[in-house]
Amino acid sequence: KVWERIPLNERSNSVYYYPVQETLDRKPLFEILKEAILNKDITEVYYDDTFRTKMDLKELDKRFYRIDTAIAGYDYVNLGEKVPDEYIYETVLTPRDVKEYRIMGSWYFDRNSGEMKYRLLGIAPVVTDINTKGREDEQTRDLFWVFFPGARQVLYENYAYNERNPAQKVSFDFLLNSRKFNGVIYKTENELGAVEIEEYVRENAMEQLLEAERIKESIRNFEDDLWNY
Repeated sequence: KVWERIPLNERSNSVYYYPVQETLDRKPLFEILKEAILNKDITEVYYDDTFRTKMDLKELDKRFYRIDTAIAGYDYVNLGEKVPDEYIYETVLTPRDVKEYRIMGSWYFDRNSGEMKYRLLGIAPVVTDINTKGREDEQTRDLFWVFFPGARQVLYENYAYNERNPAQKVSFDFLLNSRKFNGVIYKTENELGAVEIEEYVRENAMEQLLEAERIKESIRNFEDDLWNY
């Protein structure tokens, strides 16, 4: 098993970011997941990548929206009066707040076809934390983890923006399962358990990148070694 980041500030991953606003036949991936979850078309939604504890819609609402009262409105609160609407404002997460996607999947060797294959198991949008949005110290967080097999039908029915040929429809299910992205491994399952690279390669960003590349190479070599006699 490997966990990867798909940073959306890279041109090769822009298909998972654009369009930032819904068009006639295209939606941002974030909006697709959000609407499907709120409409209960996707029900396998969890707090983390262990997929043990499901999230309910009330908890999800708290992560999508935040309602605040301006300082001037506290006077009405202290007097026990209704706060005028102009002193109440809402903060909402939008596709522009998505910084990256994180995915978790498993590489395995298929005896019948004689090759390594990949099975995507989970996906999570990493967004600006709604509680820090708009502040100087903005932070990011995993908004939720979706068990990917339970979301495939929704992603199959929704299409990504095809920069080379906008008239050709390409589903998000195809893009993700075909690994049409530039990902960076940040966590793997090994003799230490499921650990992040930065936990055993500390305080050296270059060494962490090299370790991620080493893991990629070991996956490629595993298939090659099976064909050596």
